[in-house]
Amino acid sequence: QVQLVESGGGLVQAGGSLRLSCTASGFTFSHYALGWFRQAPGKEREFAAGIRWSGDTTHYADAVKGRFTISRDNAKNTVVLQMNSLKPEDTAVYYCAADLGGMGTGRGVSYEYWGQGTQVTVSS
Repeated sequence: QVQLVESGGGLVQAGGSLRLSCTASGFTFSHYALGWFRQAPGKEREFAAGIRWSGDTTHYADAVKGRFTISRDNAKNTVVLQMNSLKPEDTAVYYCAADLGGMGTGRGVSYEYWGQGTQVTVSS
């Protein structure tokens, strides 16, 4: 069975950092782009960061550029989102997703597997 399991969410004050991890199973991890998306209460899901299936390129939404870093470890079937300088507007449920052969861009419809999400809350 295909699974993407996020962890590392929690409550943090503005300016702080969190490290989210997503561990995958049930598919050939190295063939898939990985993305992080987020959804705030009452808002649409939005792209935060992605990494190409080959691992050689990354993409970031303007809102997180310079603060978030995405990386992958194929040996561990894991993708990580390091979040620094967090702001209250970063508060959301964060989801990891996988896209076969993808570029790791923000086109959500291209991602076929999704995790259950992990809550990130940033307080002032």
